[in-house]
Parts: sequence; C-alpha cells; structure tokens
Amino acid sequence: MIQIMNGSGFKRMMLSAAANIEMNKQKLNELNVFPVPDGDTGTNMSMTINAAAADLRKLEKPNLEQASSCAASAMLRGARGNSGVILSLLLRGMSRKLKGNKSCNGVLWAAALQEGVDAAYKAVMKPAEGTILTVARLAAAKAAKVAKKDKGFEVVHQAAINEAKIALANTVNQNPVLKKAGVVDAGGKGWLLVLEGMMAAVHNKDIEVPTDLQQEQVQEQADFSDFNTEDITFSYCTEFIISRENNKDPEALRAFLNELGDSLVLVDDDEIIKVHVHTNDPGAALHEAVSYGSFVTVKIENMRLQHTEKVMEGAPAAAAPAAEPEQPAIAEPEKTLGVVAVCAGDGLASVFKDLGVDGIISGGQTMNPSTQDILEVVNRVPAETVFVLPNNKNIIMAAEQVDALSPKHVVVIPSKTVPQGITAMLSFNPDGTEEENVEALTGALSTVDTMQITYAARNSDFDGHDIHEGDYLALFGSALFGTDTDVTVLLRQLAQKVRQDDRSYITIYYGADITEEQAAVASDIFAEVCPDADVNMLYGGQPVYYYMISAE
Repeated sequence: MIQIMNGSGFKRMMLSAAANIEMNKQKLNELNVFPVPDGDTGTNMSMTINAAAADLRKLEKPNLEQASSCAASAMLRGARGNSGVILSLLLRGMSRKLKGNKSCNGVLWAAALQEGVDAAYKAVMKPAEGTILTVARLAAAKAAKVAKKDKGFEVVHQAAINEAKIALANTVNQNPVLKKAGVVDAGGKGWLLVLEGMMAAVHNKDIEVPTDLQQEQVQEQADFSDFNTEDITFSYCTEFIISRENNKDPEALRAFLNELGDSLVLVDDDEIIKVHVHTNDPGAALHEAVSYGSFVTVKIENMRLQHTEKVMEGAPAAAAPAAEPEQPAIAEPEKTLGVVAVCAGDGLASVFKDLGVDGIISGGQTMNPSTQDILEVVNRVPAETVFVLPNNKNIIMAAEQVDALSPKHVVVIPSKTVPQGITAMLSFNPDGTEEENVEALTGALSTVDTMQITYAARNSDFDGHDIHEGDYLALFGSALFGTDTDVTVLLRQLAQKVRQDDRSYITIYYGADITEEQAAVASDIFAEVCPDADVNMLYGGQPVYYYMISAE
C-alpha cells in the first residue's frame, strides 16, 4: 500500500485523471437527461482538466506544491461551464491545503479533499443535492473518517472512491429529473472518474489517451506569453510567479511595474502572484517582486532578438503583405464602461455590436467559452469597468472568475439567454454610473421571454412528453414547451402563448440551418396570431437552435 504521495506522483495522478475524463467525456455528455442536443458536461470537464494536464507536462520533477499549484491555476483559467468551474474550484481548494508540503499522507489528502469541497460550495449560491458537490462532499467526509484510523494515502483515497460510488448511485434518488430518467448525475460521475483515474496512477496503471484520440484533440489553452511583439518599445518579456509569503498589497507591485514597462498582466490570489510585463529593466522588476515572496518560476526573453530572428528566417520584409495590427493584450482605458457578450452566430454578433458591445466571445450552448477565453476579450476592451453578458446559465460561473484575474473591474450581468442579453444592452447607458447600469441591465432581464426551437438528440419521456429522436422541440425559458414533427405547429403554439401573455414586441432570430424563406413563414405565423404585436425577423446564424425568439 502506498503511504505517501509526492509531486511527481501528483502529476501522474492528474494526467491519468485527465485521460480518464477525456476517454469518457461522451458518456458524460449522454447522461444529460434533457433531450435537447446540449449535453456538454463531459466536454467541459475534459477541456478544464486537460488545461491542467497541458501545463503539468511542461514540469520536470515538480514538488508537490508546484504540481498542485500548476494544476489549479491552469484549471481556473481553462474552466468551462458550471461543471468545469466546480471541478477547478475543487482542485483550487486542494492546492491551498497542499501548499508548503513536499509529500502527502492520507490525513493531509483527506484535508485537501475537504478544502476543495469547501471552496466549491462557497462559490455556488444555492447548492443542490444530487450533484458533483454532493459526491465530492461525501467522498471527502469518508476519507477524513478513515484517515483517523489509517494514515496511508492509498487507503484514504480508496475510501473516497468507494464512498463516491455510493453517493453517485444515490444522486438518482436526490434529483427528481434524474430519478425519472433513471440516470446518475453527470458531474458527479465526472468527479468519480477523476478519483479513479488518480488511483490508476497510484497502482502504476496510468490511463493514457490512445494516439488516434490524441490526434483529434485541439489545443484550447492560450499561452500566457502570447503577446504582441510588433513595434517593440521595451526589450525584455519578463514573466514570473511568486509564492505569497507576506501581506504586502499586490496592487503596489502592479503600480510599480506599470511605471516600469507595458503589457502588464498581474494575477494574484492568496497563494501566488503571477506577472507578465515588457520592460527594459527586468532586474528592477525582479528586485521589487522578491519582497513579496519567493520565486517559483522566472523567464526573461529578449523580444528584439526574437523579432530579428523571425525576420531573418522569413521572406524579405518588402515582399511580405502588410499585417493588420494586433490588439494589445491589455487595452489602456479610454472610457469608463465597456461591455462584452457571449454568442454564437455572425448575425447575433452583429446585433450586439450594433448595440454598442465592445467585444464578442464566441460560444454558447455546447460551446462554452473558458474563463481564459472571456478574460482575453475583457482585457482588450479599452474601459476601466467591463460588463459581461454570458447569455447562458452554464457560462455565468466561468465569467464570474474573470474579475480576480483581470486588471480591469469586471461585472457579470447574469443573462441566461441571448434575447435577455440583447434586451439588457438596450438599457445600457455608457455615460451612466456602474451602479445605475447594473440596476438597469439586471432589471431588463425579467422583461423578456425567450423561446427556442431545436431538435431532439435522443428518445426520451420528459416532463409528460413522449419524445423521439429527430423531433422538433420548443423551449419556453428553460422548460420544455412542446414537441412535434412539424415545426410550424410549434411556431403557432408559441405564437398563441405570446398572444395570451400580451407581449407587444417579438423578434425572431433564425439560425444557420434555416433559409430566409423558411424564416419568413415563421414570421408570418407570429404576425397572423399576434396582429397587435410588432414582429421583426433577423438573421442570427446560431447553430443548434433553428429559431431563437424574444417577446417583450
């Protein structure tokens, strides 16, 4: 039996866990009981934990603190969807407990599991039973109980796995929707896969993704050093991570470095300070930084030399077409307030831009952007305060992590649908105060009803509806409204609902798979059923959903 685990062991455990999630991600997606084609729990958890795996592979013989901190930091930035964010918070809490330790026995591991649970529960406003939180909580509690009798790492971890299995099986009884469908919680299953993948490495049976699957994977994690080096003013790209060892305010370091160079990114939490800055005096930057704690990593590169080498290796400058200037990684504030919005579809993106949105984050249902994706767009907005419209309930948590990572002040408006986001933008006042806009934008969310039409991804008996794969599905808000083999039947039923609710303004956004002629039929149905309403039709270009309809 393995009694302790060290940094190299933790690295192997995480890589094995990431592979286990990757190989089972489609099974996790299919546990989604709602019949619309939006099951993405497995995809989100896989992309989140693989962000950690990518960074861990770069570490050679890390100690425990380095390995756990690296994994937690990467997962925070790579977190996608609610399940991915919760997974990242579980690892973040564990990393905090492992800080300062070279090895880990069963007692410390049980405490780390509990610290992870505490971090995840703290972030969720209304924790529900029968979810990944339940599975993680009960597994941690069992690990702590066993650790009082046996301090061995393997024994304690196995106890956590055994309890996670029991807790996962019971999720079907804790959630009415899961019980009706006869399936367990997808997120909880994902946490069990993480624990089991870790144990495989402990037993020297590390799980690895087959080569053919590896070739299909697309890199999603942005490189921290991927900054514009054209028009170089400062020679040295300086990056470092400091372990926090005192109570000095990182904002003072930010102010110092801001005077020393440009392209500054400073991210801090209660464990580390991570810095990227372009400067002509990296020595001064490091001298000031060391007063905050010990260096974990340091990297300094001569950008002028790098740029010269690239020019020498490439074609003559005169023969090369002029490149469009890239936006800076961190935009200097030119105004007080800015807005970014998440959406999928060029038509919807154009609508948001016409309403004054500064940046578009590509994504939505089944394509949840990561915290890093949102952070990069936020940082490019030339404003002091940036509002984020997630426009999807599964993106809100990832967006809420951005404020701690960005030098800008970030405010998340909890829009759950694109129509809500569009309506919120109609209330945005760029000359108003932050408080006034928070009140106006948040208040606007409840004034619009969202309807969507998609297709059934699987056979299902859901909420009294006998659903067959390929049927058209209509959603009203987040609830299933109806199903039919004829989309015009659903459109007419939705129009009748809108008339009953006495809505005056109707906008139909038609998707990428709908022709303008088909959309005109939908518009005519609403105009006929709701003669007193103002009906508009716009190209949205959204995938998955044939129609997205707002009614105000």
